[in-house]
Amino acid sequence: MVKPKSFRAWNPEQTLLLPPSPVDWLPQGHLVFFLLDLASELDLEEIYAVYRQKDPRGEKAYDPRMMVVLLLYAYCVGLSSSRKIEKACWEDAAFRVLTGNQQPDHSRISDFRRRHLGALAGLFVQVLRLCQKAGLVSLGHVALDGTKVKANASKHKAMSHERMLKSEKQLEAEMRALLRKAELIDAQEDSQIGRDKRGDELPEELKRRSSRLEWIRKAKAELEAEAAAAKAAQRQQEAAAAEQETAEAEASGDDQASKRAVRRGRGARRRADDANKLAIEKAEAAGLEPPDITAAGVCDPLAMPSRQLPTDACGNPKPQVQRNFSDPDSHILKGADGWIQGYNAQAAVDGDHQVIVAIGVSNQPSDAVHLLPMLERIHANTGQLPAVLTADAGYCSATNLEACEQRGIDAYVSTSRQQHGQRPRPSRGRPPKDLDARGRMERKLRSKAGQAIYALRKTVVEPVFGQIKGSRGLNRFRLRGLEQVNGEWALMATTHNLLKLFRATLATA
Repeated sequence: MVKPKSFRAWNPEQTLLLPPSPVDWLPQGHLVFFLLDLASELDLEEIYAVYRQKDPRGEKAYDPRMMVVLLLYAYCVGLSSSRKIEKACWEDAAFRVLTGNQQPDHSRISDFRRRHLGALAGLFVQVLRLCQKAGLVSLGHVALDGTKVKANASKHKAMSHERMLKSEKQLEAEMRALLRKAELIDAQEDSQIGRDKRGDELPEELKRRSSRLEWIRKAKAELEAEAAAAKAAQRQQEAAAAEQETAEAEASGDDQASKRAVRRGRGARRRADDANKLAIEKAEAAGLEPPDITAAGVCDPLAMPSRQLPTDACGNPKPQVQRNFSDPDSHILKGADGWIQGYNAQAAVDGDHQVIVAIGVSNQPSDAVHLLPMLERIHANTGQLPAVLTADAGYCSATNLEACEQRGIDAYVSTSRQQHGQRPRPSRGRPPKDLDARGRMERKLRSKAGQAIYALRKTVVEPVFGQIKGSRGLNRFRLRGLEQVNGEWALMATTHNLLKLFRATLATA
């Protein structure tokens, strides 16, 4: 007689006789255990300092170290939504082990991330230093590239300054017509039902136009204030340059040149003062903080570029300049799939293990203006500059090429866009002595060695963007505003490096 097939016992309603250890729920070498061990190595003093300043009474907060590790693990596995993280704390065994079987709600998670976003972004350098200690970063070859990421805003919610002016006049005319219509209706209702009866409410159509007009006026005022501040900064830089020219002319001893320089300096300073006054007036009208024009001439080498609004001679924005209602810091950019409302996210990646060594986000469409700030950030983060730097044609400019030569960086920056699979013709003969920086770079890229080195670029930096955007789902920023988006990009880059460090430790275990 054949025995029937037996199965393992299954009774989901049966309680356990002894409580199991949560550690037994996950296999050894799981990412959660790596992050729990890492938590003790991270410097979270900036976060703890915030809690020490609070009143100790009231409901106890979750342990900041647990919340930090929770966010890091969530971003590692591609969860950035606070609601999805809360759900995972109930349903996912790895999250329950990490939190010690605690379930912070989504508002707590979102508030913690928003309040401590600056400190969380600072973890990027800490994790990068750990990658350096582990031998994952050599800076022998660094590839630089940018990717356009959608903002948490629709491009259809953007409006140009010209359209704002037309819409404002149109809505004002429509509101006047509706108000006259409402007055006629009120008079008719008063004669029919009496003046002491209700019937004087504004039509819903008028309410909608009123709120839309308020939005347009606010956006127009902010756009004009931003344009005036940009013009004032430009005037301030021109005045500083004129004053420097005056000082040099006076030192030369040429009286005629000195007098001309003094006149130009006075005119530049007068224009700068007028532009500064206008910028303050526009900022006050828009309800914004007055811009700090005095620091406009001081250039921070680590600062990422920001969009420069085209203005007329008076500092007013040109008609085609747009501003988004949902996220004013975002910009219309040309992405891989067409035009998007978004940001330009930059990353410099080390060629050894695809570790990100520098990051930055701006609303400037062009990549060329990012090369020098990114070089400064590489040096600030790692303490040294790369030996070899590769970048595509978007970063090519005479200023960038000369700056790399002056810093002793062996740069390979494409001077023109090439069709897929097409290689430049190899250079022959000795290079002419009068070649400029672009000409020298073209000959360098035509050599066999130059082609081989430049070909490595797409195997270093482009897979990183594919892992972040494709595998881990960052196809759109969740936060709004340039400062918040920088923090979110830093979290993605930090967790990318954490995964590289985690896999390296597994390989050596």
